Amino acid sequence: MPRPKKTATKAAVTAEKEIIADTVSENVAETATAAEKKPAAKKTASAKKETIKKDTVSKKSDFESKVVIQANGSESSADDLVKKAVEAADVKTVKRVDVYVRPEINKVYYVINGDVLGEFDLF
Repeated sequence: MPRPKKTATKAAVTAEKEIIADTVSENVAETATAAEKKPAAKKTASAKKETIKKDTVSKKSDFESKVVIQANGSESSADDLVKKAVEAADVKTVKRVDVYVRPEINKVYYVINGDVLGEFDLF
């Protein structure tokens, strides 16, 4: 079923365009004067960091998690593997620990602070 055609007179369309143009120009003028009166409020970097920290803490405290790797009748937790990696690397200051588990070959590979590499047996 075809849609009915809309008919509008040229004068009505022109009048509508003029009203829209007038409204837009008035809104732009009001916005410009309001912007001149009120200076923009700036947040300091420390205020932003505090907000981010509060959001991060609240998200982490919503739940607990535990990761356990089980293979060949043995198991080991992710926390234990991280502790073993730090002990094996014998690094004084630890900023980041990446642990990669390969249960099919019974190996754990680690990278500490992006530059200390090593491996140990999973079980």
